[in-house]
Amino acid sequence: MAINTLRFTSKQIAVAPVKLTPIDKDAVGRFATSLQFPTISNSNWIDTIAFDQFIHYLDSSFFLVDSLLEKEVINDYSLIYKWPGRNAQLKPILLIGHTDVVPVEEKAFSEWKAPPFSGKVENGQIWGRGALDDKIAVFSLLEAVQHLLKANFQPERSIYLAFGHDEEISGANGATVMAKKFKEEGIEFEFVLDEGMVVLEEAMAGLDKPVGLIGIAEKGYVTLNLSINYHGGHSSTPEKSTTLGIMSKALSRLEENPFPGKIDGSAKLLFDYVGPEMNFPINVVVANRWLFNGLLKRQLSSAPATNALIRTTTAITMIDGGLKDNVIPSQAEAKVNFRIKPGETIETVIAQVKQTIDDDRIEVSVFESGRNPSKVSSTESFGFQILHSTIKEVFPESVVSPALVLAGTDSRHYGIVSDNIYRFLPVQVKIESLHGIHGNNEYVDIEDYEKCIQFFIQLIQNATE
Repeated sequence: MAINTLRFTSKQIAVAPVKLTPIDKDAVGRFATSLQFPTISNSNWIDTIAFDQFIHYLDSSFFLVDSLLEKEVINDYSLIYKWPGRNAQLKPILLIGHTDVVPVEEKAFSEWKAPPFSGKVENGQIWGRGALDDKIAVFSLLEAVQHLLKANFQPERSIYLAFGHDEEISGANGATVMAKKFKEEGIEFEFVLDEGMVVLEEAMAGLDKPVGLIGIAEKGYVTLNLSINYHGGHSSTPEKSTTLGIMSKALSRLEENPFPGKIDGSAKLLFDYVGPEMNFPINVVVANRWLFNGLLKRQLSSAPATNALIRTTTAITMIDGGLKDNVIPSQAEAKVNFRIKPGETIETVIAQVKQTIDDDRIEVSVFESGRNPSKVSSTESFGFQILHSTIKEVFPESVVSPALVLAGTDSRHYGIVSDNIYRFLPVQVKIESLHGIHGNNEYVDIEDYEKCIQFFIQLIQNATE
């Protein structure tokens, strides 16, 4: 154990902190104004008036980007910008974001400290839907590029920006179309960067420093429909097994028998990177997983966020059955959502569910469509190393680590044009600040927004000089 702990050395890149670039004094105002446009996408509907106004605002706010970069509009509202590099032999990089936001329930408006589409700036904070998801990435990138254009910076490799307008409803008319366009043009990217993870404070026990988490993969998604067609009748003479009773037992078996947890893949890499930076004795436990693997899995399984890192998760989300309190229904249905861990597939999930239920009276089928987990991107690639070193330059107190993204992003569509896809938003936050994403009171600190711009300025220079 002692030898393993001594050999468990740091994977952090040693770089000196950089002097951060001063940010244009009008940048905060531009970003705050962008949050006033309710660019909502909801099911198969988007607010076209808001998007028209927003696109016009983008063009007028970033005149150098609009005039000096090659620009293409896809399906009216998605945007591609190309900044040609001097060396055509180098693969380009792709930096992406999305301009659409989720709606806010009317009854929740009163719970916001500032109206969700006010773009209010107060007490060092910028309030509004999109402050973290994901107009912050779009505006930070545009501010960074505009700054570098003003400084007459010329990249060695080409830089592409791609901003989808329907990420919140699967990206079918935005990222999907843009990725296919790049593929048809024969463009292969050195790496792709999207939203996904952040610099997280108080990320885990035994680690005093914030963690810059770089998403190297994201989980898959499928909802299975469980249905039964059995004997109905009067409630006064029930059979030993009833439709709803059979369905309830099936659902109970799924909850009581979760998918197996494994500290492998991205979870293993997470501990390889953060473990050496942890305090004693937790670093000893992580360094000796051959001995403490069971203990570590039990600990991770005890909290929803860490449990989701090590297994495919099961969530019963909808149940439908019965018409009247004295009638035993003949039919019942339930929807169960699974977030699929890399290494598993929709097919293996279905097989596991059938085996766990072990009841031929329950029919299992895919509800609508799902998606398999993304490919796992390398931690040895140019892209990961550049992200790692840039995070250390801009957030010098942080520990950098690969991680698994639990939700879905537009980045999954770009697997056809790059093997190296990463998911990281350069904002340092505590976990409670993330509750505003798709929830109430979404905001970002002014200081964090400015650092986001500074990060992208540094990243572009590091990746393209």
